[in-house]
Amino acid sequence: MSQAKLSSKFQLSIPKDIRQEMALEAGQQFTIVTRGNIIELIPIRTMASARGLLADCKYSTSDDYRDRQNRQS
Repeated sequence: MSQAKLSSKFQLSIPKDIRQEMALEAGQQFTIVTRGNIIELIPIRTMASARGLLADCKYSTSDDYRDRQNRQS
């Protein structure tokens, strides 16, 4: 588990292994969500970076799609 320390200027540095794993870049913006004692940093991605995100999703094909002709009433 990686750890970070809050600086005197209230800044955090994200450890290198996490930056590389999540492909974070300098200047990356985040949405901050608090849930009780938990702080979540959610990277804000551009639409261009989301392209192809669902390509490997098992629901992205219509192979198992049933149309009205296949339904039994």
